[in-house]
Amino acid sequence: MRALNSTLSDRQAVWAFVLGCIAVTAGVCAHLPMFAMARTMNYRLAGMPMDGTMLAGMVMIVLGTLLAAYGLLPRNVAAQRAAAADIVVAAPEDAPLSAAHWSLMTVLVIALVIDVMKPASLGFTVPGMISEYGVPKKTVSLVPFFALAGTVTGSVLWGWIADVYGRKASILLSAVMFVGTSICGAMPSLAWNIGMCFMMGAAAGGMLPVTYALLAEMMPNRHRGWSLVLVGGLGAVGGYFAASGMSAMLQPIFGWRILWLANLPTGLTLVLLGALIPESARFLLARGRVAEAEVVMRKFGATARTASAPVVAQKHGSHMLTGLKLYGKLAALTICALSWGLINFGLLLWLPADLVAKGYSVGVSSRLLAESALIAFPTVFLAALMYSRWSTKWALVTMIAVTLAGLLLVLRLELAGTGSPVVPVALLIVGTNGIIAIVLPYSAESFPLRVRGRATGWVAACTKGGGLLAQGLTISGVVLSMGVSSLMVMVPTAMSLGFVACFGRETRGRDLRDLDAASGQLGHDAS
Repeated sequence: MRALNSTLSDRQAVWAFVLGCIAVTAGVCAHLPMFAMARTMNYRLAGMPMDGTMLAGMVMIVLGTLLAAYGLLPRNVAAQRAAAADIVVAAPEDAPLSAAHWSLMTVLVIALVIDVMKPASLGFTVPGMISEYGVPKKTVSLVPFFALAGTVTGSVLWGWIADVYGRKASILLSAVMFVGTSICGAMPSLAWNIGMCFMMGAAAGGMLPVTYALLAEMMPNRHRGWSLVLVGGLGAVGGYFAASGMSAMLQPIFGWRILWLANLPTGLTLVLLGALIPESARFLLARGRVAEAEVVMRKFGATARTASAPVVAQKHGSHMLTGLKLYGKLAALTICALSWGLINFGLLLWLPADLVAKGYSVGVSSRLLAESALIAFPTVFLAALMYSRWSTKWALVTMIAVTLAGLLLVLRLELAGTGSPVVPVALLIVGTNGIIAIVLPYSAESFPLRVRGRATGWVAACTKGGGLLAQGLTISGVVLSMGVSSLMVMVPTAMSLGFVACFGRETRGRDLRDLDAASGQLGHDAS
Protein backbone atom coordinates (compact mmCIF):
# COMPACT_ATOMS: atom_id res chain seq x y z
CA MET A 1 0.00 0.00 0.00
CA ARG A 2 2.84 2.38 0.84
CA ALA A 3 4.47 1.66 -2.53
CA LEU A 4 1.13 2.24 -4.29
CA ASN A 5 0.69 5.57 -2.53
CA SER A 6 4.24 6.55 -3.47
CA THR A 7 3.55 5.69 -7.14
CA LEU A 8 0.33 7.72 -7.15
CA SER A 9 2.13 10.64 -5.53
CA ASP A 10 4.87 10.51 -8.19
CA ARG A 11 2.29 10.47 -11.00
CA GLN A 12 0.47 13.43 -9.47
CA ALA A 13 3.76 15.32 -9.25
CA VAL A 14 4.53 14.63 -12.93
CA TRP A 15 1.09 15.80 -14.01
CA ALA A 16 1.38 18.92 -11.85
CA PHE A 17 4.67 19.80 -13.56
CA VAL A 18 3.29 19.11 -17.05
CA LEU A 19 0.14 21.16 -16.44
CA GLY A 20 2.26 23.95 -14.98
CA CYS A 21 4.40 24.04 -18.14
CA ILE A 22 1.27 24.12 -20.31
CA ALA A 23 -0.20 26.99 -18.27
CA VAL A 24 3.01 29.04 -18.50
CA THR A 25 3.24 28.45 -22.26
CA ALA A 26 -0.41 29.43 -22.76
CA GLY A 27 0.16 32.56 -20.67
CA VAL A 28 3.06 33.59 -22.89
CA CYS A 29 1.07 32.90 -26.06
CA ALA A 30 -1.67 35.23 -24.76
CA HIS A 31 0.82 38.11 -25.23
CA LEU A 32 1.71 37.31 -28.83
CA PRO A 33 -1.37 38.86 -30.52
CA MET A 34 -0.38 42.37 -29.33
CA PHE A 35 3.12 41.85 -30.72
CA ALA A 36 1.69 40.65 -34.04
CA MET A 37 -0.68 43.64 -34.27
CA ALA A 38 2.29 46.00 -33.96
CA ARG A 39 3.78 44.71 -37.23
CA THR A 40 2.73 47.80 -39.14
CA MET A 41 4.44 49.98 -36.50
CA ASN A 42 7.77 48.17 -36.75
CA TYR A 43 6.83 46.19 -33.65
CA ARG A 44 6.85 49.24 -31.38
CA LEU A 45 4.47 48.75 -28.43
CA ALA A 46 5.40 51.67 -26.18
CA GLY A 47 2.34 53.34 -24.70
CA MET A 48 -0.16 50.70 -25.83
CA PRO A 49 -2.61 49.55 -23.11
CA MET A 50 -2.48 45.97 -21.84
CA ASP A 51 -5.73 44.17 -22.64
CA GLY A 52 -7.57 41.60 -20.54
CA THR A 53 -6.05 38.67 -22.44
CA MET A 54 -2.54 39.78 -21.54
CA LEU A 55 -3.43 40.27 -17.87
CA ALA A 56 -5.04 36.83 -17.78
CA GLY A 57 -1.89 35.44 -19.39
CA MET A 58 0.28 36.92 -16.64
CA VAL A 59 -1.91 35.25 -14.01
CA MET A 60 -1.55 31.93 -15.85
CA ILE A 61 2.25 32.30 -15.88
CA VAL A 62 2.40 32.88 -12.13
CA LEU A 63 0.01 30.04 -11.32
CA GLY A 64 1.71 27.72 -13.82
CA THR A 65 5.13 28.37 -12.30
CA LEU A 66 3.81 27.62 -8.81
CA LEU A 67 2.13 24.44 -10.07
CA ALA A 68 5.34 23.28 -11.80
CA ALA A 69 7.30 24.00 -8.62
CA TYR A 70 4.79 21.96 -6.61
CA GLY A 71 5.25 19.06 -9.00
CA LEU A 72 9.02 19.17 -8.53
CA LEU A 73 8.95 19.64 -4.75
CA PRO A 74 9.89 16.48 -2.85
CA ARG A 75 7.89 15.33 0.15
CA ASN A 76 9.36 15.07 3.67
CA VAL A 77 11.96 17.72 2.80
CA ALA A 78 13.48 18.03 6.27
CA ALA A 79 14.09 14.29 6.61
CA GLN A 80 15.54 14.05 3.13
CA ARG A 81 17.95 16.94 3.66
CA ALA A 82 19.11 15.37 6.93
CA ALA A 83 19.68 12.05 5.17
CA ALA A 84 21.59 13.72 2.31
CA ALA A 85 23.98 15.46 4.68
CA ASP A 86 25.92 12.23 5.34
CA ILE A 87 26.08 10.96 1.75
CA VAL A 88 29.06 11.54 -0.53
CA VAL A 89 28.90 10.35 -4.15
CA ALA A 90 32.01 10.42 -6.30
CA ALA A 91 33.51 8.62 -9.27
CA PRO A 92 36.78 6.69 -8.78
CA GLU A 93 39.97 8.49 -9.80
CA ASP A 94 40.67 6.27 -12.81
CA ALA A 95 37.10 5.63 -13.97
CA PRO A 96 36.91 5.84 -17.79
CA LEU A 97 34.70 8.30 -19.59
CA SER A 98 31.60 6.62 -21.00
CA ALA A 99 28.94 7.66 -23.47
CA ALA A 100 26.87 8.77 -20.48
CA HIS A 101 29.54 11.30 -19.46
CA TRP A 102 29.81 12.74 -22.96
CA SER A 103 26.03 12.89 -23.31
CA LEU A 104 25.73 14.74 -19.99
CA MET A 105 28.40 17.26 -20.97
CA THR A 106 26.69 17.88 -24.33
CA VAL A 107 23.28 18.44 -22.77
CA LEU A 108 24.69 20.76 -20.08
CA VAL A 109 26.54 22.80 -22.73
CA ILE A 110 23.25 23.33 -24.58
CA ALA A 111 21.55 24.22 -21.30
CA LEU A 112 24.24 26.79 -20.49
CA VAL A 113 24.07 28.27 -24.01
CA ILE A 114 20.35 28.87 -23.51
CA ASP A 115 21.01 30.20 -20.01
CA VAL A 116 23.84 32.59 -20.96
CA MET A 117 21.98 33.78 -24.05
CA LYS A 118 19.40 35.59 -21.89
CA PRO A 119 21.65 38.10 -20.10
CA ALA A 120 23.93 38.30 -23.17
CA SER A 121 20.98 39.69 -25.14
CA LEU A 122 20.78 42.74 -22.88
CA GLY A 123 23.38 44.71 -24.80
CA PHE A 124 21.60 44.14 -28.11
CA THR A 125 18.26 45.42 -26.77
CA VAL A 126 19.57 48.69 -25.29
CA PRO A 127 19.68 50.71 -28.59
CA GLY A 128 16.11 49.65 -29.48
CA MET A 129 14.82 50.50 -26.00
CA ILE A 130 16.41 53.95 -26.11
CA SER A 131 14.76 54.62 -29.46
CA GLU A 132 11.30 53.21 -28.67
CA TYR A 133 10.84 54.55 -25.16
CA GLY A 134 12.57 57.87 -25.87
CA VAL A 135 14.58 57.82 -22.65
CA PRO A 136 18.29 58.43 -22.03
CA LYS A 137 20.83 55.65 -21.80
CA LYS A 138 21.09 55.97 -18.02
CA THR A 139 17.37 55.20 -17.67
CA VAL A 140 17.52 52.17 -19.95
CA SER A 141 20.53 50.97 -17.94
CA LEU A 142 18.05 50.10 -15.19
CA VAL A 143 17.17 47.04 -17.30
CA PRO A 144 20.62 45.36 -17.19
CA PHE A 145 21.14 46.64 -13.63
CA PHE A 146 18.06 44.83 -12.31
CA ALA A 147 18.80 41.81 -14.49
CA LEU A 148 22.23 41.52 -12.84
CA ALA A 149 20.69 42.12 -9.42
CA GLY A 150 18.43 39.19 -10.24
CA THR A 151 21.43 36.97 -11.03
CA VAL A 152 23.01 37.83 -7.66
CA THR A 153 19.73 36.91 -5.96
CA GLY A 154 19.47 33.76 -8.05
CA SER A 155 23.01 32.67 -7.15
CA VAL A 156 21.90 32.42 -3.52
CA LEU A 157 18.38 31.15 -4.18
CA TRP A 158 19.21 28.37 -6.63
CA GLY A 159 21.85 26.90 -4.33
CA TRP A 160 19.09 26.31 -1.80
CA ILE A 161 16.68 25.07 -4.46
CA ALA A 162 19.25 22.56 -5.74
CA ASP A 163 19.62 21.12 -2.24
CA VAL A 164 15.86 20.80 -1.73
CA TYR A 165 14.68 19.97 -5.25
CA GLY A 166 17.75 18.22 -6.66
CA ARG A 167 20.07 19.26 -9.50
CA LYS A 168 17.80 18.19 -12.33
CA ALA A 169 14.66 19.67 -10.80
CA SER A 170 16.31 23.06 -10.26
CA ILE A 171 17.33 23.16 -13.94
CA LEU A 172 13.77 22.32 -14.99
CA LEU A 173 12.24 24.99 -12.76
CA SER A 174 14.73 27.52 -14.12
CA ALA A 175 13.63 26.58 -17.65
CA VAL A 176 9.97 27.12 -16.77
CA MET A 177 10.84 30.60 -15.48
CA PHE A 178 12.72 31.28 -18.74
CA VAL A 179 9.57 30.55 -20.66
CA GLY A 180 7.54 32.88 -18.45
CA THR A 181 9.98 35.79 -18.75
CA SER A 182 9.67 35.80 -22.55
CA ILE A 183 6.64 38.10 -22.13
CA CYS A 184 9.17 40.87 -21.58
CA GLY A 185 9.14 41.16 -25.38
CA ALA A 186 5.48 42.21 -25.33
CA MET A 187 5.57 44.64 -22.38
CA PRO A 188 4.47 48.14 -23.49
CA SER A 189 6.20 49.96 -20.61
CA LEU A 190 9.83 50.18 -19.52
CA ALA A 191 8.84 49.49 -15.90
CA TRP A 192 7.39 46.09 -16.82
CA ASN A 193 10.56 45.29 -18.78
CA ILE A 194 12.68 46.09 -15.72
CA GLY A 195 10.59 43.82 -13.50
CA MET A 196 10.62 40.92 -15.92
CA CYS A 197 14.39 41.26 -16.48
CA PHE A 198 14.91 40.92 -12.73
CA MET A 199 12.95 37.67 -12.85
CA MET A 200 14.97 36.52 -15.86
CA GLY A 201 18.20 37.19 -13.97
CA ALA A 202 16.90 35.34 -10.93
CA ALA A 203 16.15 32.32 -13.12
CA ALA A 204 19.59 32.43 -14.75
CA GLY A 205 21.67 33.15 -11.65
CA GLY A 206 22.16 29.63 -10.38
CA MET A 207 22.46 27.59 -13.57
CA LEU A 208 26.26 27.61 -13.70
CA PRO A 209 26.85 26.62 -10.02
CA VAL A 210 24.24 23.85 -10.34
CA THR A 211 25.96 22.62 -13.51
CA TYR A 212 29.33 22.53 -11.77
CA ALA A 213 27.81 20.65 -8.82
CA LEU A 214 26.24 18.04 -11.10
CA LEU A 215 29.40 17.54 -13.15
CA ALA A 216 31.62 17.36 -10.06
CA GLU A 217 29.47 14.51 -8.78
CA MET A 218 29.37 12.60 -12.06
CA MET A 219 32.86 13.08 -13.53
CA PRO A 220 35.91 10.99 -12.55
CA ASN A 221 38.48 13.02 -10.62
CA ARG A 222 41.15 13.08 -13.29
CA HIS A 223 38.68 14.36 -15.90
CA ARG A 224 36.97 16.88 -13.64
CA GLY A 225 39.10 19.98 -14.29
CA TRP A 226 39.06 20.03 -18.09
CA SER A 227 35.41 18.97 -18.28
CA LEU A 228 34.31 21.82 -16.02
CA VAL A 229 36.33 24.34 -18.03
CA LEU A 230 35.12 22.98 -21.36
CA VAL A 231 31.42 22.85 -20.44
CA GLY A 232 31.44 26.28 -18.75
CA GLY A 233 33.48 27.89 -21.53
CA LEU A 234 31.46 26.47 -24.40
CA GLY A 235 28.25 27.50 -22.65
CA ALA A 236 29.49 31.07 -22.18
CA VAL A 237 30.84 31.48 -25.71
CA GLY A 238 27.88 29.70 -27.27
CA GLY A 239 25.42 31.85 -25.35
CA TYR A 240 27.01 35.09 -26.49
CA PHE A 241 27.31 33.81 -30.06
CA ALA A 242 23.65 32.73 -30.06
CA ALA A 243 22.54 36.12 -28.72
CA SER A 244 24.60 38.13 -31.20
CA GLY A 245 23.67 35.85 -34.10
CA MET A 246 19.97 36.05 -33.29
CA SER A 247 20.25 39.82 -33.03
CA ALA A 248 21.97 40.05 -36.42
CA MET A 249 19.37 37.86 -38.15
CA LEU A 250 16.10 38.81 -36.45
CA GLN A 251 16.39 42.28 -34.91
CA PRO A 252 16.51 44.16 -38.26
CA ILE A 253 13.18 42.48 -39.15
CA PHE A 254 11.27 42.16 -35.86
CA GLY A 255 12.98 44.74 -33.65
CA TRP A 256 14.63 44.29 -30.28
CA ARG A 257 11.63 42.60 -28.66
CA ILE A 258 12.16 39.37 -30.57
CA LEU A 259 15.26 38.69 -28.44
CA TRP A 260 13.02 38.33 -25.34
CA LEU A 261 10.25 36.42 -27.11
CA ALA A 262 12.88 33.86 -28.12
CA ASN A 263 12.83 32.71 -24.49
CA LEU A 264 9.65 30.78 -25.33
CA PRO A 265 11.13 28.20 -27.76
CA THR A 266 14.54 28.07 -26.06
CA GLY A 267 13.01 27.62 -22.60
CA LEU A 268 10.75 24.83 -23.84
CA THR A 269 13.80 23.21 -25.47
CA LEU A 270 15.51 23.25 -22.09
CA VAL A 271 12.47 21.62 -20.48
CA LEU A 272 12.56 18.81 -23.08
CA LEU A 273 16.32 18.37 -22.60
CA GLY A 274 15.60 17.75 -18.93
CA ALA A 275 14.65 14.19 -19.88
CA LEU A 276 18.32 13.59 -20.80
CA ILE A 277 19.73 15.05 -17.56
CA PRO A 278 20.14 12.47 -14.78
CA GLU A 279 19.12 13.32 -11.26
CA SER A 280 21.86 13.56 -8.66
CA ALA A 281 22.55 10.09 -7.20
CA ARG A 282 23.07 11.74 -3.81
CA PHE A 283 19.61 13.27 -3.99
CA LEU A 284 18.02 9.99 -5.09
CA LEU A 285 19.61 8.13 -2.18
CA ALA A 286 18.36 10.78 0.24
CA ARG A 287 14.81 10.28 -1.07
CA GLY A 288 15.07 6.54 -0.58
CA ARG A 289 15.07 5.83 -4.33
CA VAL A 290 17.97 3.41 -3.99
CA ALA A 291 17.30 1.43 -7.18
CA GLU A 292 17.30 4.60 -9.33
CA ALA A 293 20.44 5.86 -7.60
CA GLU A 294 22.22 2.58 -8.29
CA VAL A 295 21.31 2.82 -11.98
CA VAL A 296 22.74 6.36 -12.18
CA MET A 297 25.92 5.43 -10.27
CA ARG A 298 26.44 2.31 -12.40
CA LYS A 299 25.94 4.35 -15.57
CA PHE A 300 28.53 6.96 -14.51
CA GLY A 301 30.92 4.67 -12.64
CA ALA A 302 30.32 6.39 -9.29
CA THR A 303 30.21 4.96 -5.76
CA ALA A 304 28.57 6.16 -2.55
CA ARG A 305 29.91 6.34 0.99
CA THR A 306 29.06 8.17 4.19
CA ALA A 307 30.82 11.36 5.17
CA SER A 308 32.29 9.62 8.20
CA ALA A 309 34.39 7.34 5.99
CA PRO A 310 38.10 8.03 6.49
CA VAL A 311 40.00 10.12 3.98
CA VAL A 312 43.78 9.88 3.90
CA ALA A 313 45.76 12.78 2.49
CA GLN A 314 48.84 11.79 0.56
CA LYS A 315 50.78 15.03 0.59
CA HIS A 316 51.11 17.49 3.42
CA GLY A 317 51.89 21.14 3.48
CA SER A 318 52.81 21.37 -0.19
CA HIS A 319 50.58 24.38 -0.70
CA MET A 320 49.23 25.31 2.71
CA LEU A 321 46.55 27.98 2.52
CA THR A 322 46.57 30.03 5.68
CA GLY A 323 47.03 33.70 6.51
CA LEU A 324 48.38 35.87 3.71
CA LYS A 325 48.40 33.04 1.15
CA LEU A 326 44.73 32.30 1.71
CA TYR A 327 43.51 35.88 1.74
CA GLY A 328 45.92 36.94 -1.00
CA LYS A 329 44.52 34.30 -3.33
CA LEU A 330 40.96 35.26 -2.42
CA ALA A 331 41.76 38.93 -3.13
CA ALA A 332 43.36 38.00 -6.47
CA LEU A 333 40.34 36.02 -7.63
CA THR A 334 37.95 38.67 -6.30
CA ILE A 335 39.59 41.43 -8.34
CA CYS A 336 39.73 39.13 -11.38
CA ALA A 337 36.00 38.39 -11.09
CA LEU A 338 35.12 42.07 -10.62
CA SER A 339 37.19 43.00 -13.67
CA TRP A 340 35.43 40.35 -15.74
CA GLY A 341 32.05 41.68 -14.64
CA LEU A 342 33.02 45.26 -15.53
CA ILE A 343 33.99 44.16 -19.03
CA ASN A 344 31.31 41.57 -19.77
CA PHE A 345 28.36 43.48 -18.28
CA GLY A 346 29.79 46.93 -18.85
CA LEU A 347 31.99 47.45 -21.90
CA LEU A 348 30.50 44.63 -23.97
CA LEU A 349 26.94 45.71 -23.11
CA TRP A 350 27.70 49.30 -24.09
CA LEU A 351 29.60 48.30 -27.23
CA PRO A 352 26.61 47.75 -29.60
CA ALA A 353 25.16 51.18 -28.73
CA ASP A 354 28.61 52.78 -29.09
CA LEU A 355 29.10 51.22 -32.53
CA VAL A 356 25.64 52.42 -33.62
CA ALA A 357 26.52 55.92 -32.37
CA LYS A 358 29.68 55.78 -34.51
CA GLY A 359 27.60 55.15 -37.62
CA TYR A 360 27.39 51.36 -37.77
CA SER A 361 23.94 49.87 -38.34
CA VAL A 362 22.39 47.56 -35.73
CA GLY A 363 22.80 44.63 -38.13
CA VAL A 364 26.47 45.37 -38.80
CA SER A 365 27.35 45.81 -35.12
CA SER A 366 25.53 42.60 -34.18
CA ARG A 367 27.23 40.71 -37.01
CA LEU A 368 30.63 42.00 -35.88
CA LEU A 369 30.07 40.73 -32.36
CA ALA A 370 28.73 37.41 -33.65
CA GLU A 371 31.82 36.88 -35.80
CA SER A 372 34.07 37.82 -32.87
CA ALA A 373 32.23 35.36 -30.65
CA LEU A 374 32.81 32.66 -33.29
CA ILE A 375 36.55 33.25 -32.93
CA ALA A 376 36.20 32.57 -29.20
CA PHE A 377 35.06 28.97 -29.72
CA PRO A 378 38.57 27.55 -30.29
CA THR A 379 39.68 29.52 -27.23
CA VAL A 380 37.51 27.41 -24.97
CA PHE A 381 39.21 24.22 -26.14
CA LEU A 382 42.58 25.91 -25.78
CA ALA A 383 41.68 27.03 -22.24
CA ALA A 384 40.62 23.50 -21.30
CA LEU A 385 43.85 22.10 -22.77
CA MET A 386 46.02 24.69 -21.01
CA TYR A 387 44.16 24.18 -17.74
CA SER A 388 44.40 20.38 -17.72
CA ARG A 389 47.76 19.81 -19.46
CA TRP A 390 49.89 22.89 -18.77
CA SER A 391 49.02 24.92 -15.70
CA THR A 392 45.80 25.95 -13.95
CA LYS A 393 47.38 29.11 -12.56
CA TRP A 394 49.16 30.31 -15.69
CA ALA A 395 46.20 29.45 -17.92
CA LEU A 396 44.18 32.00 -15.94
CA VAL A 397 47.04 34.52 -16.06
CA THR A 398 47.25 34.11 -19.85
CA MET A 399 43.54 34.82 -20.34
CA ILE A 400 43.76 37.91 -18.14
CA ALA A 401 46.70 39.10 -20.27
CA VAL A 402 44.70 38.60 -23.50
CA THR A 403 41.83 40.64 -22.01
CA LEU A 404 44.24 43.39 -21.00
CA ALA A 405 45.59 43.50 -24.57
CA GLY A 406 42.04 43.93 -25.87
CA LEU A 407 41.46 46.85 -23.50
CA LEU A 408 44.67 48.49 -24.69
CA LEU A 409 43.56 48.20 -28.32
CA VAL A 410 40.12 49.65 -27.52
CA LEU A 411 41.86 52.63 -25.90
CA ARG A 412 44.12 53.00 -28.94
CA LEU A 413 41.10 52.84 -31.27
CA GLU A 414 39.33 55.60 -29.33
CA LEU A 415 42.44 57.82 -29.27
CA ALA A 416 43.07 57.37 -33.01
CA GLY A 417 39.40 58.01 -33.91
CA THR A 418 39.60 55.62 -36.86
CA GLY A 419 40.27 51.98 -37.45
CA SER A 420 38.56 48.62 -37.32
CA PRO A 421 37.06 47.40 -34.03
CA VAL A 422 37.35 43.74 -35.10
CA VAL A 423 40.63 42.84 -33.35
CA PRO A 424 39.92 44.71 -30.09
CA VAL A 425 36.45 43.17 -29.84
CA ALA A 426 37.78 39.70 -30.69
CA LEU A 427 40.50 39.91 -28.02
CA LEU A 428 38.01 41.08 -25.40
CA ILE A 429 35.57 38.27 -26.17
CA VAL A 430 38.34 35.64 -26.32
CA GLY A 431 39.93 36.84 -23.08
CA THR A 432 36.74 37.26 -21.08
CA ASN A 433 35.35 33.89 -22.17
CA GLY A 434 38.65 32.28 -21.24
CA ILE A 435 38.53 33.93 -17.81
CA ILE A 436 34.98 32.88 -17.00
CA ALA A 437 35.70 29.33 -18.21
CA ILE A 438 38.64 29.02 -15.80
CA VAL A 439 38.09 31.25 -12.77
CA LEU A 440 35.27 29.29 -11.08
CA PRO A 441 36.81 25.80 -11.51
CA TYR A 442 40.14 27.25 -10.34
CA SER A 443 38.45 28.81 -7.31
CA ALA A 444 36.79 25.50 -6.41
CA GLU A 445 40.18 23.76 -6.58
CA SER A 446 42.09 26.44 -4.68
CA PHE A 447 40.48 26.48 -1.24
CA PRO A 448 40.15 23.89 1.54
CA LEU A 449 36.81 22.28 2.24
CA ARG A 450 36.04 24.45 5.26
CA VAL A 451 35.91 27.60 3.07
CA ARG A 452 35.59 26.17 -0.46
CA GLY A 453 31.86 26.75 -0.90
CA ARG A 454 31.91 30.26 0.51
CA ALA A 455 35.02 31.27 -1.43
CA THR A 456 33.75 29.93 -4.76
CA GLY A 457 30.33 31.47 -4.16
CA TRP A 458 31.95 34.81 -3.36
CA VAL A 459 33.99 34.77 -6.58
CA ALA A 460 30.87 33.87 -8.58
CA ALA A 461 28.95 36.74 -6.95
CA CYS A 462 31.79 39.15 -7.77
CA THR A 463 31.45 38.39 -11.48
CA LYS A 464 27.95 39.90 -11.26
CA GLY A 465 29.08 42.57 -8.80
CA GLY A 466 31.38 44.08 -11.42
CA GLY A 467 28.42 44.36 -13.77
CA LEU A 468 26.27 46.02 -11.09
CA LEU A 469 29.04 48.58 -10.55
CA ALA A 470 29.28 49.27 -14.29
CA GLN A 471 25.54 49.74 -14.70
CA GLY A 472 25.37 51.80 -11.51
CA LEU A 473 27.76 54.32 -13.06
CA THR A 474 25.50 54.66 -16.08
CA ILE A 475 22.35 54.99 -13.99
CA SER A 476 23.95 57.72 -11.86
CA GLY A 477 24.40 59.79 -15.01
CA VAL A 478 28.14 59.28 -15.46
CA VAL A 479 28.74 59.24 -19.22
CA LEU A 480 32.12 57.85 -20.22
CA SER A 481 33.55 57.20 -23.65
CA MET A 482 34.70 53.73 -24.54
CA GLY A 483 38.28 54.94 -24.29
CA VAL A 484 37.90 56.27 -20.75
CA SER A 485 35.90 53.20 -19.74
CA SER A 486 38.57 50.85 -21.06
CA LEU A 487 41.27 52.85 -19.27
CA MET A 488 39.40 52.60 -15.96
CA VAL A 489 38.81 48.85 -16.33
CA MET A 490 42.48 48.32 -17.23
CA VAL A 491 43.50 49.21 -13.66
CA PRO A 492 41.75 46.33 -11.84
CA THR A 493 42.50 43.98 -14.74
CA ALA A 494 46.23 44.71 -14.46
CA MET A 495 45.97 44.33 -10.67
CA SER A 496 44.32 40.93 -11.03
CA LEU A 497 47.07 39.86 -13.45
CA GLY A 498 49.74 40.69 -10.87
CA PHE A 499 47.83 39.30 -7.89
CA VAL A 500 47.05 35.93 -9.53
CA ALA A 501 50.68 35.62 -10.70
CA CYS A 502 51.85 36.38 -7.14
CA PHE A 503 49.35 34.60 -4.91
CA GLY A 504 47.97 31.92 -7.24
CA ARG A 505 49.00 28.34 -6.58
CA GLU A 506 49.20 25.47 -9.03
CA THR A 507 46.35 22.97 -8.57
CA ARG A 508 46.88 20.69 -11.57
CA GLY A 509 47.42 17.09 -10.53
CA ARG A 510 46.85 17.75 -6.81
CA ASP A 511 44.44 15.85 -4.63
CA LEU A 512 42.06 18.39 -3.14
CA ARG A 513 42.14 16.47 0.13
CA ASP A 514 45.71 17.77 0.56
CA LEU A 515 44.26 21.24 1.01
CA ASP A 516 42.19 20.00 3.91
CA ALA A 517 45.15 18.24 5.51
CA ALA A 518 47.39 21.28 5.07
CA SER A 519 44.77 23.61 6.57
CA GLY A 520 44.15 21.38 9.54
CA GLN A 521 40.73 20.27 8.30
CA LEU A 522 41.30 16.61 9.04
CA GLY A 523 42.43 17.34 12.55
CA HIS A 524 39.44 19.62 13.05
CA ASP A 525 37.06 16.89 11.89
CA ALA A 526 38.71 14.34 14.14
CA SER A 527 38.29 16.54 17.16
